[in-house]
Amino acid sequence: MADTNFKPHAMIGGVPLHAMLVPFPIACFTGTLLADIAYYNSGGQVQWANFAQWLLAFGEFFGVIAALFGLIDLFRTPRGARPTSAWFHFAGSATTLTLGLFNNFVHSRDGWTGVVPTGLTLSVLTVAALFFTGFLGHRLAYVHQRGGRL
Repeated sequence: MADTNFKPHAMIGGVPLHAMLVPFPIACFTGTLLADIAYYNSGGQVQWANFAQWLLAFGEFFGVIAALFGLIDLFRTPRGARPTSAWFHFAGSATTLTLGLFNNFVHSRDGWTGVVPTGLTLSVLTVAALFFTGFLGHRLAYVHQRGGRL
């Protein structure tokens, strides 16, 4: 099967750079969701909204850097060896970064409407997209290298 021929190219010590950088946006976007929930439960303590905005900005920054190394891995792989799941991972990651960007724009509004309900909804959707792309990314970075075994 062609999926077992996929191998990341940008690596340090056998670990793909993309996989090294991805935990930062995952932590930031998940932290944003937690900060939004804390903002909602605290009755609008503005510091939680500020914290969420910073987490979104850093999540976007590291997400774009990780995406660059992911694109290197994707496009340096020969066409026949590119698994279909790589394209789904690419589309899911692009969707996640787009949701994060829109969420940052929503969070830049003042007051309660900067988080509730649109910002909180976008945070939930972003974390849901992370689960999907994280599963596919793990399979691409680690499982395919071992011939399909976990």
